[in-house]
Amino acid sequence: MTPDIRRSTVQDTDGIIALYKAAAASGGLSRKPDEITHAYVGGFLKQAVEAGLSLVAVRDGVIIGEIHGWPMPQSQFAHVFGDITIAVHPQAQGQGAGRAMFKGLIAEIETVLPHIRRIELGCRESNARAIALYESLGFVVEGRLKNRIYDEAGFYEDDLAMALLVR
Repeated sequence: MTPDIRRSTVQDTDGIIALYKAAAASGGLSRKPDEITHAYVGGFLKQAVEAGLSLVAVRDGVIIGEIHGWPMPQSQFAHVFGDITIAVHPQAQGQGAGRAMFKGLIAEIETVLPHIRRIELGCRESNARAIALYESLGFVVEGRLKNRIYDEAGFYEDDLAMALLVR
């Protein structure tokens, strides 16, 4: 069952915090659960609502996913939509929420942000499911940031730079 996708509001803060804590606990985010604070979520939600986009996936009244990002502020890069973060609750992964949110985000960008020409994101090299999703949506790997991600288990991992040209 595909979830409902809608724009986020500040009233969604507590639901997004719960979602991000669950995603972080499962290793699905680059933040640890104790780094998911009201200030962190409130900050990115405010930025996304004011200058970019934030969408939530809702099923049975519960937020099971969130995606956000915004255009770069420098005039030479104002056509680039980045700082994308996506989170899907571990129990809802593999059920289409991530794809639905990304399709919604791309459609919103094409509709309400006509100056955007490029969408950028980063993805850890070991996240094969996410890479497959992004590539199926048209994103391509454009670069590799060597040893950018450090895991507490004591190893480093590359961060893939991916992009989609929308116009």
